[in-house]
Amino acid sequence: MKKLSLGSLTVTAVASLLLCTASIAGPSQVWEITEGLANPESVLPGNDPSVLYVSNVNGNPDEKNGNGFISKISSNGKMIKLKWSTGLNGPKGLAIANGKLYAADIDELVEIDTESGEILKRYPAQGAKFLNDAAADKSGNVYVSDTMTDTIWRLSGGKFEAWLQDAKLENPNGLLVEGDQLRVAAWGVMTDGFATKVPGHLKTVDLGSKAITSMADGKPIGNLDGLEPLGNGSYVVSDWMAGKVMKFGADGNTETILELEQGAADVGYTASSKTLYVPQMMKNFVRAYKMN
Repeated sequence: MKKLSLGSLTVTAVASLLLCTASIAGPSQVWEITEGLANPESVLPGNDPSVLYVSNVNGNPDEKNGNGFISKISSNGKMIKLKWSTGLNGPKGLAIANGKLYAADIDELVEIDTESGEILKRYPAQGAKFLNDAAADKSGNVYVSDTMTDTIWRLSGGKFEAWLQDAKLENPNGLLVEGDQLRVAAWGVMTDGFATKVPGHLKTVDLGSKAITSMADGKPIGNLDGLEPLGNGSYVVSDWMAGKVMKFGADGNTETILELEQGAADVGYTASSKTLYVPQMMKNFVRAYKMN
């Protein structure tokens, strides 16, 4: 192989080389789907990894207008059924437990048949203002964040109750259960509306003691929304306001891997194919990226 010194490269060649290196380092886009999507907020791979569920707010996220719906798309970016499940208001986070799909819908948790899309049951959350994300544990319990009231709700044994309320949650959004720990992506301490004086960071809630601790040094990361595990203590998180997707490393360092537009919401991830799904809530599309 011919040895090439940096001094022999032109400025243009150096710039091209750096650009190529940067593109190799980050996730690469695989597909984009826009067909009929209306404020898509969450993407969840199904038990069958070839199927993705997408929640569509279809309006203001806190308005009970009956316009919300869930779409079913394929993992290769093809629409299976746009309005697969209807009759919701502002559906956001999704979770699968006990063979059912659950959607966080403003002030209730909605249970949906995973085959037909039929709504099977609604669990009211008395006093809830903005149910946001949902996550299930290995026992089939479903945890739901109420961002505006610093509350985590839990569906267990058919009862949907406020499980934990604490200002230390700092407006919880994204949820993820790992073993006996509930990971929480916090939006941050709010001031006016969704503005924050202190952006959020990742937290852990012990499912036994309910003790709340910060992950790493607790340094503010952003107005966090989606949260997915990458393995080996690393996570991918999205910043809704800034439109960024970041990798949170096992060492606590955060690296921006995608610079998108405002509204990068509740991401999904398929570990077997290393595919990341990002819903762009304000732009009405979902993109898939291959992780390196």
